[in-house]
Amino acid sequence: MSKLIILRGNSGSGKTTVANRLQEQLGENTLVVSQDIVRRTMLKTHDRENNLSINLISHIAKYGKANCDICIVEGILVKEYYGEMLITLMADFDKAYVYYFDLPFEETLVRHQQRRQSAEFDGNKMKSWWVDSDYLGTINEKLLTTEMTETHLVSFILSDIADD
Repeated sequence: MSKLIILRGNSGSGKTTVANRLQEQLGENTLVVSQDIVRRTMLKTHDRENNLSINLISHIAKYGKANCDICIVEGILVKEYYGEMLITLMADFDKAYVYYFDLPFEETLVRHQQRRQSAEFDGNKMKSWWVDSDYLGTINEKLLTTEMTETHLVSFILSDIADD
């Protein structure tokens, strides 16, 4: 049974950290597809409508479906640009789990300042990327809030996927 986990939210919310922790817990045959790696590192493209990373993320995730037990797609993944692709991708997998980091800007700023790459961009840059309440709007989308610790988030998601 193919499983897809989608982790979305604004910059600095903890998506990559949680994706990596999930991969550590789930072990071998768990693919993490990071929007930042695909868009910024592999393609060096801007986050805009019809950018090249949209199709590449989809193709890599489909590779994951064919070759791995679980595929985790994580990133800001703004609904306006990535929503259609994500919904199509969800239909390709047997099970899809969708999570949105629904955090206030101030919390993402605090979290960002604790990251290694905090020197790469500042709060003003983060604010320019901010999209408030960018829910995908699928029936199975779950909101992750400030009150949930990293450990709780990982346990919560592992519990979801274990129940199926």
